[in-house]
Amino acid sequence: MRDVDVLVVGGGFAGLGAAIKLSQGGRHNFVVIERAHEVGGTWRDNIYPGAACDVPSHLYSFSFALNPNWSRSFSDGWEIQEYLRDIAARYRVLDKFVFDCELLAAAWDAAACRWVAETSQGPFSAKILVSATGALSEPALPDIDGIDAFAGDVFHSARWNPYVDLTGKRVALIGTGASAVQIGPEIAPIVSHLDVYQRTAPWIVPRPDRTYPAWESFAYRHVPGLQRLARTLIYWGRETFVFGFAINPRLAAPARKMALANIARGVHDTELRRAVTPDFQIGCKRILLSNDWYPMLERDNVSLVTDTITEVRTNGIATTDGTVREVDAIVVATGFRVTDSPAHHKVKGADGRTLGEVWQADGMRAYKGATVAGFPNLFFLIGPNTGLGHNSMVLVIESQLNYLLDALSTMDEHGLATVEVRRDEQLRYNAALQRRMARTIWTTGGCASWYLDSRGVNTTLWPGFTFTFRQLNRRFDLAAYDSTALT
Repeated sequence: MRDVDVLVVGGGFAGLGAAIKLSQGGRHNFVVIERAHEVGGTWRDNIYPGAACDVPSHLYSFSFALNPNWSRSFSDGWEIQEYLRDIAARYRVLDKFVFDCELLAAAWDAAACRWVAETSQGPFSAKILVSATGALSEPALPDIDGIDAFAGDVFHSARWNPYVDLTGKRVALIGTGASAVQIGPEIAPIVSHLDVYQRTAPWIVPRPDRTYPAWESFAYRHVPGLQRLARTLIYWGRETFVFGFAINPRLAAPARKMALANIARGVHDTELRRAVTPDFQIGCKRILLSNDWYPMLERDNVSLVTDTITEVRTNGIATTDGTVREVDAIVVATGFRVTDSPAHHKVKGADGRTLGEVWQADGMRAYKGATVAGFPNLFFLIGPNTGLGHNSMVLVIESQLNYLLDALSTMDEHGLATVEVRRDEQLRYNAALQRRMARTIWTTGGCASWYLDSRGVNTTLWPGFTFTFRQLNRRFDLAAYDSTALT
């Protein structure tokens, strides 16, 4: 049994940020466990062709570790991964990580006022447990009859198999979400035929990407304050999206016109244009960025399939219209298990129920996206209703790190063994949040999305500006918590 003050689960952006901030705060008795072999999280796992970020590069970094060396305005996945590797080494926190270490179970020990965690590398005991596993870590696999019996290669976009050569093969791409619109244009030129299976057409706007010229990169490296100014301008530009998403959906009309123009520019076939035009309001589902998705769909070796898949056979895919399309490989780009992650069932609270059981009964709820009633000394980074539809998730991570660090300082200052958010405070907070959510485009836009749980409730996104979320998390509010003193 290894005893630590803080046990962080997950080594992506959130877990790495926690390690850096804990170290900078003079807290050294902590460990970050990571089930993979290195830091990176999403950007380590998603190595599919075309993987890139849809948040501008200058904004997709820690505020305390800006990167003047981005090669382009929207970074490729490998470049973000290199950034994470670099800051992990630069801030000298890699010795706090235990890699290839998966959390198997964690349970609250009320007598000892500690969390006891079982991992693939033995047990840990911790005063504070921090969940930094992220929302996009557990792939959502489609429930399609026969897919397990398919004779060819099958893999999820987040579990890309780099040893499978798709050149000259007949490939099925299931899904038309963020990963699919990056994968499709990359593989279409090399495969013999690509069938794209679309359940719902997404809204796609042009991707304003460009490579930074040498003089601009030089300026970011050597002109004091220039990169921070660029970051600030980008930030406030992205914040304006909130008006159309969360305040008045009619204000999203310019984005809709841009997306429709993108369709008109990229698709000339009338029937295909009709098939790729969404039937819900823009912003209801994640808005995607691409300049080459629509032109790809008009290639001679690409077919858009809108009929529902009925089954996968050993050598092909059958749809409701009776057609069977033979394929050699299937790429599944169906997103992630956000509201029903298996990780939720690994954490058992004070009453013996797991987080998954509590959230199945009550819905995925937390206080400020950080703490949950019934789970003392458990903190989340990227918890319920902290996701963003308009800006950089790194902003949320840093806000929640402020809350976590202030909570630890408050516990030290008051000599506290435990803090647990009061149930009435959690209920009050979520009632107010869902009242704000009711008017958002994600609720009123006429679509079903991964933002919503099985009840149709948006338990994923933050319905407002990031600066209000930052203010909300600036200080740990002990008055909202039940606490016990050290003995």
